[in-house]
Amino acid sequence: MGIADQFKDKAQDLADQAKQKAGQGKDEAQERGSKGRDRNRQQHGSDASTGLRDRAQDATDQARERFDR
Repeated sequence: MGIADQFKDKAQDLADQAKQKAGQGKDEAQERGSKGRDRNRQQHGSDASTGLRDRAQDATDQARERFDR
């Protein structure tokens, strides 16, 4: 095996490692995202959008009360 072949093999190994690391990073990011969504659901009930709707409705009601005074 010549020197050029050794460099090509090393370059290919490094490229493969980089692809593998990029895939691992993507997997970890997806896992962190799903954990964040799960935590949000736990904090705000099973349906986070219901909690947001409730807060929006409360704000609307408060604004109407202030306007009616």
